[in-house]
Amino acid sequence: MEEIGDKNAGDGGGASKPGGGEEAAVERVINRWVGDAVHLFLSLLSVLILAAAAVAAYDTAVTEFPKLFSRAEEYDVLQKIIQNILLIAIAAELALLLLYHRTSAAVEVIIFVIARKIVTPDITSLDLLLSVAALAGLLVARFYYLPGKPK
Repeated sequence: MEEIGDKNAGDGGGASKPGGGEEAAVERVINRWVGDAVHLFLSLLSVLILAAAAVAAYDTAVTEFPKLFSRAEEYDVLQKIIQNILLIAIAAELALLLLYHRTSAAVEVIIFVIARKIVTPDITSLDLLLSVAALAGLLVARFYYLPGKPK
């Protein structure tokens, strides 16, 4: 029985194998153009998401914060403000994820999503327990297993 390494041992490298050779100049140019177009598209999406987050932050500051001092259901208003702030944070982290494609940014987006779910008023005790466990697991993964120093 032949070994896989012995079968291709005498062919002088990967240039003659199907799919294993150098890419042509045309392929390099197309790959560069497509890569640049995708990067530009993701950058534009990031800017749009960040602009929407800025508008939402302004709207929250202008319309929701004054309701805290109106003596009408302060707890509900505070809960809504916290949910809005977490949604703005999700948008900002998503914009970073689209720009830099880092694993830590993806984990942080998920952390904010779970945190926003935790502060909803109609969460069940099982959902709360599972959310806290997932949040703890993601925090451990973020600080101990992902590369780079946490900030």
